[in-house]
Amino acid sequence: MVEDLLRELAPQVLGVLIRRYGRFDAAEDAVQEALLAAALKWPGEGVPDNPRSWLISVAGRRLIDEWRSDGARRDREVTVALRDLPATVPERDDTVTLLFLCCHPSLSPPSQLALTLRAVGGLTTAEIASAFLVPEATMAQRISRAKQKIRTSGLSFALPPEAERADRLRVVRQVLYLIFNEGYTTSGGAALQRTDLTAEAIRLTRMLRGLMPDDRETAGLLALMVLTDARRAARTDAHGALVPLDEQDRTRWHAGQIAEGVALISATLGRGPIGPYQLQAAIAALHDEAPSADATDWPQILALYEVLERITPGPVVTLNRAVAVGMARGPLAGLAVLGELDGDERMAGNHRLHAVRAHLLERAGYTAEAHASYLTAARMTSSVPEQRYLTVRAALTSSEHGPDDNPGRMGG
Repeated sequence: MVEDLLRELAPQVLGVLIRRYGRFDAAEDAVQEALLAAALKWPGEGVPDNPRSWLISVAGRRLIDEWRSDGARRDREVTVALRDLPATVPERDDTVTLLFLCCHPSLSPPSQLALTLRAVGGLTTAEIASAFLVPEATMAQRISRAKQKIRTSGLSFALPPEAERADRLRVVRQVLYLIFNEGYTTSGGAALQRTDLTAEAIRLTRMLRGLMPDDRETAGLLALMVLTDARRAARTDAHGALVPLDEQDRTRWHAGQIAEGVALISATLGRGPIGPYQLQAAIAALHDEAPSADATDWPQILALYEVLERITPGPVVTLNRAVAVGMARGPLAGLAVLGELDGDERMAGNHRLHAVRAHLLERAGYTAEAHASYLTAARMTSSVPEQRYLTVRAALTSSEHGPDDNPGRMGG
């Protein structure tokens, strides 16, 4: 498909222009115009023999035309640019360099996400705005500020020094992970998931792994994505309602993705220091390989979460460990772990804390408390499918005890 080809070529073309002319902001605008021209022209006239060179030529001339319009002060730059415009383009792929630039630590996380999707993913501003549920004008300003930041900061278009590369690569992986997560469970709106975002995150991570094949954590991230995405078709029913993991029809899980993810993580584990994405991929593999919810190896999952919490402690990891403890050792034990997060300001606006508490309370038989926690979680999420699911769970727990029943308050 033309669209797939354009997304694959977008970062390569942008890398060539930045390396040749500098000016990330102007080069990125020119590439977007070239992509639009190709999207309009190629379906009817056919894809050129060398589509990459076609895009580079069109984008380069758009960039030069823009410089011409700036007036006489650009004359010398235009002359040099025209003189240096080659007939053939070296087959150099600067995608990794571009990823490092878009994920530079001087940019805010929202800017990193937006710029990566536009410059490396080839998405339009409207598509990115739609994915993150903000007006197009707001997203355009965010992208413009990010490009201006790159320009004024004088950031060079080059791979970071070896001493900084591991930390910078960690940021790149985190940005790709955030893109995937936003697509897999959208933070708001009528849809539970955005397959365009999950597909783009997987595509970019495949690209990163292809360019850095020896990086075990990148392989772990790709494994985590495909193992998680394998369950996508079973996450909603015919009406779009959310289906929790333990109730999903596992025959709808994608066997090919599961096989790919298991092979990736099996080839990675035990070959060096283990990282958080490898651990999460191993957990996802245990879920995906279980023939039924009851057959899930929760003690092994709990052991992996305990390791994960040691190497990357944080409230979300603790929350997930509480779920695993609740499944492996009983709901009261899970609630005890969940109590570690009480008062943690980082979880103050996170509806999942209340949703997990409600689930564990329900399993422990404290239906009145579960009812209240489900309703609290429903009020806190902006996702319509999650709101509906949590509201239904609240109604079900309410119906499990009559008005004169008093299941009692939980002890300390």
